Amino acid sequence: MIVHRDQGLLAQAVAARLVTRIVDAQAAQGHASVVLTGGGMGSASLAAIASSPARDAVDWRRLAVWWGDERFVPRGDPERNETQARGALLDHVDLDPALVHPMPPSDGPDGNDPEAAAERYADELRKAVEPGDHGNVPSFDVLLLGVGPDAHVASLFPGMPALYEEERPVVAVRGAPKPPPTRLTLTLPAIQAAKEVWLVTAGRDKASAVRLALSSGAGPVQVPAAGARGKLRTLVLVDRAAAAELPASLSRLASP
Repeated sequence: MIVHRDQGLLAQAVAARLVTRIVDAQAAQGHASVVLTGGGMGSASLAAIASSPARDAVDWRRLAVWWGDERFVPRGDPERNETQARGALLDHVDLDPALVHPMPPSDGPDGNDPEAAAERYADELRKAVEPGDHGNVPSFDVLLLGVGPDAHVASLFPGMPALYEEERPVVAVRGAPKPPPTRLTLTLPAIQAAKEVWLVTAGRDKASAVRLALSSGAGPVQVPAAGARGKLRTLVLVDRAAAAELPASLSRLASP
């Protein structure tokens, strides 16, 4: 758990960490992969990369980009996480289009069928698996997640059927408790396949969720953020407001 003074510093810190992690992965493997999240902090962190001179350290042509969840709305809709990520960063760097993997929109090849769209994305993930990945999704280098006030991550909301899924890497979510109600999301096993999972959140309204996510007795069905863990590392990056309900022993203050 690393605590930054405010949302602005948190976004800058996440941006710096992500650039460093991508560069390190590319140096070690020749390529890197990230899974993006939506929401205010997700977009702010990407925008911070776009405005940083350090962005030029990344070989963007050797970066695979995936998404952890998506609102099932038409392509280009401002509510889509893809649309927000493109505006914040992706349209401003030289990515290989073949390595950018947005989740299908509601006006895509499957039409308004979120289950078929989820299976299409699952198949895309399977095709990207390499021999060392040992599963049905790639071993992403970094998977970013926001945390909602109810402790949801991606579009995995407390108590919903998607949290019980153990086989499929991607599922459709209908009746989500926040609009839009229909979404696509990675499941917890797919999230847990990532080498590193970073939980990034800010604001006093997230403090209870952060506390629950880090409590020893939390189960992922009622506290989905508690199930978001990386194979090698899990980082919790928050601002002071989101850390307000945590004991000092759990956090390390990064910003005075």
